[in-house]
Amino acid sequence: MSLRCRIAGLLLALVTSAFAAENDATLRAQNNRGKLLYLQHCVMCHQSSGQGTPGTFPPLANSDYLLNTEASILALVQGLSGKITVNGTNYDGVMPPVLLDDAKVADVLTYVRNNFGNSAELVATQQVATVRSKSRFATYEKLVKAHAYPPLPKPPDGTRLRELVKLPDHGTRLAHDGKSLYALTGEGDVWRVEVPSGRTNQVLRGRDYIDRKRGGPSALGLCFDRERRLYVSCNQRDERGVLVTNEVTIFRTARPFSPGVKPQPWFYATYPWGIGPFNHGVSHIAFGPDGMLYVSSGSRTDGNEPGTDPRYYKGGELTNTACMWRLNPADEKPACEIFCDGLRNSYGFCWNDKGEMFASDNGPDADAPEELNLLAQRKHYGFPFQFSNWTNKPYAYTPDAPTGVVFTYPIANLGPAAGGSSAKPLSTFHPHSSPAGIVYLGKEYPEGWRDTFLLVRFGHLIKQPQDHGFDLLRVRLANTDPGYTRGYAAHIDTVLAPLGRPLDLLLFNRKAYVLEYSRQTDNKGEFGSMPGRILELSFTE
Repeated sequence: MSLRCRIAGLLLALVTSAFAAENDATLRAQNNRGKLLYLQHCVMCHQSSGQGTPGTFPPLANSDYLLNTEASILALVQGLSGKITVNGTNYDGVMPPVLLDDAKVADVLTYVRNNFGNSAELVATQQVATVRSKSRFATYEKLVKAHAYPPLPKPPDGTRLRELVKLPDHGTRLAHDGKSLYALTGEGDVWRVEVPSGRTNQVLRGRDYIDRKRGGPSALGLCFDRERRLYVSCNQRDERGVLVTNEVTIFRTARPFSPGVKPQPWFYATYPWGIGPFNHGVSHIAFGPDGMLYVSSGSRTDGNEPGTDPRYYKGGELTNTACMWRLNPADEKPACEIFCDGLRNSYGFCWNDKGEMFASDNGPDADAPEELNLLAQRKHYGFPFQFSNWTNKPYAYTPDAPTGVVFTYPIANLGPAAGGSSAKPLSTFHPHSSPAGIVYLGKEYPEGWRDTFLLVRFGHLIKQPQDHGFDLLRVRLANTDPGYTRGYAAHIDTVLAPLGRPLDLLLFNRKAYVLEYSRQTDNKGEFGSMPGRILELSFTE
């Protein structure tokens, strides 16, 4: 071989190597940016593992659909509805367009197409711009313009409703310290909201106190104690071991919270991650009349199914899942006491003026009614052996009830709202309507409101013939015959509807604050991915 050929070959190798290194660097940069965008915009439906939700949201893991670059881009920039086939399985749902500019769409698609078992070429910003120009919005600016907040629903007589603030990110929980409101996001960020101005500023960043080596956070609980210490509950998916695990940390500040005071790990627990999308994790935290901290620990399964993936524990529920914990705030290293058991996913709970504890509970995919339960120590509320007041087993794998265990049934709903009626009581709410935050209105509230509960329903994620949820309900409990739980039955009416996927509720200065997770007011909405707002409901005498 001539010297000239050798030099040419060497130059070609150097150019090829430089090009490959540049391409690798571009992929790493897009991956890093895309992962953050995925956690912000996609994880709720498609899950942190990319497995999706069976029958509802298709998987992104090992997805043949993602190999079609143009179809993947269109799904993000104009949304997706109707039947599609992914990995040989048909899906018929709704995906709203995601409010990301061309560069961010390219980043998040590059991430999903090169993770979760996928491998595909990088997506370029210009590719996204070209495909978007042929979509029904044509430009990112047109999508932004179409992405307006829904109008406020009409409040009932004797109340006023206003928008307090538009949130910069998806809120998961509200709390107050006696002076201001605070909103938590799934990333662990905390925003302080001044009342009545609605002025908002970020006072805590999740990345400053949550160790990301354990996986992306899902922060779902926020509260203050009597000393104004701040508490945050957080779940993290850890894939570093033989089995994928859920790492639970409850953080708290060492002194009264103020900006710059970072929470430190106070309580830690771990258990195997759930089957598929059903790792509900630890969510609501609140102090009871006894001064103890109560913690809702959701189920890791839909109904105790074993699953098929060898990286996921097949043994069903554990002693510290699907239950209510109680922790002593006086302890530096608190022990976890199981207060009561058999709760699938109690996203909200509160106490009335008698010290009785009431909790919402989300039911299974098997169309059982959602529940409102009166909780008491050492009681069992059925999961995974029984749902609502059903006597039949919903699944072939539903286990037999343990010998000697007596189940406490949900409160019956006599209507007129949320699915029940006096002629046909329901225990307690429409299936899949996702009851969430709940508060009790005491003697300081006007007649017609005092001694009632307010409860929000996030709305269903499973496709239904009719929308249920997306609302704020008023629950009046009445003493009735002993056939109902503790002599209670519920009379329920609708206060506000439709709302943008309301997730939490808070009472502060005799007003009710509703946290809208997004702007989607039904299960057909085009813009469900955008952050919501906080609404203020005032009561007049």
